[in-house]
Amino acid sequence: MQASEQTGGIFDVTCAPLINLWGFGFTKFDSITPQLVDSIRHFVGFRKVHLQGNRVMKDDPRILLNFSALGGGTICNIIACLFDRKGISNYMIDIGGEMIAKGKNPQGWNWCIGIVRPKDDSTGTNSELEQIVQLSERLGLATSGNYRNFYLKDGRKYAHAINPITGYPVQKDILSATIIAHQCMLADAYATAFMTLGSRKARQL
Repeated sequence: MQASEQTGGIFDVTCAPLINLWGFGFTKFDSITPQLVDSIRHFVGFRKVHLQGNRVMKDDPRILLNFSALGGGTICNIIACLFDRKGISNYMIDIGGEMIAKGKNPQGWNWCIGIVRPKDDSTGTNSELEQIVQLSERLGLATSGNYRNFYLKDGRKYAHAINPITGYPVQKDILSATIIAHQCMLADAYATAFMTLGSRKARQL
């Protein structure tokens, strides 16, 4: 909810039907019309979901939730908490590119994480690095990008960054966003949101 509030609803776990609509989920529509997008948007909006104790309550049973944007970061947090309880002081956890690092690597140095240079590459074979960052103080890192998860249709590129407010995929001036935060789950959420917000609004946050 924190990420949803601070991004003005751009990060939204209720956008599952839009993810499916545009072919990035478990279903795909052959024909997408403005009327169809508008009808689906009625079931999208983070304020339509509420926490009551340990339960998630939906305003409408047809609302679908998708936590894929938090999955890697959440698992990293859980494993890091387990390691901390076990007294493990040096570790680096990597779940699909989301990471938490604490302490030193086996050579006694800070953990060095390479950030891949974003290039349109749906094959995932590009390994050229844009930057190397160092992590040590139990910091989480997450990267989101439009340069791998996309498809081309009728000469137009459709990337997986979808604006839950308009209902349409967006292609902003960011190919990739890497966020460092104390909670990897939050880094995951903001990296996803920044792809939709664009660089100017992302920097304001």
